[in-house]
Amino acid sequence: MGKARRPVQIVILIFIVILGVYAIGSAVSGGGSGKPKMGDKPPAIKLLGMDGKVHTLEEYKGKAVVVNFWATWCTYCVNEMPALQAQWKKWSDQGVVVLGINTGEDEMTVRNFTQQLGIDFPVLYDTNNEAVQDYGVVPMPTTFFVDKKGKIASIHEGELNLATLDDQIKRLVNP
Repeated sequence: MGKARRPVQIVILIFIVILGVYAIGSAVSGGGSGKPKMGDKPPAIKLLGMDGKVHTLEEYKGKAVVVNFWATWCTYCVNEMPALQAQWKKWSDQGVVVLGINTGEDEMTVRNFTQQLGIDFPVLYDTNNEAVQDYGVVPMPTTFFVDKKGKIASIHEGELNLATLDDQIKRLVNP
């Protein structure tokens, strides 16, 4: 009876290994959906903001949008926040929107952090990391620059400094 079970156990083991390889491959590649690229339309966003309202990318149609994925535990994200705030102040009257998407942290942590740094651009909560998955965000921070036509003009992975951020936004405003 033990010999009859062995082939079944081997088949089950092979199935589990194949399933594991598939799961790891899907996680590494972003679930198969693929990371959006320059020229693509960005994935839809529907997230609760710090202001208590649900925000979508559709509401910013016709505007240049800087979509920044960040977290309070990310040193590079914290370092670039003053530059994002400065550019928000500089460009908002020209139709540029900065959206900060916090990845997976609770509201109190995010609110305390933004108040401490004086951040007043729209900050959205991605509590379930759905947007992170849809955008294929791996390094933190990652920033997507969306032009007025609703296409991704560029993607920056890693910390942005003031000059780079200003240059990217200029390209969105004056293509």
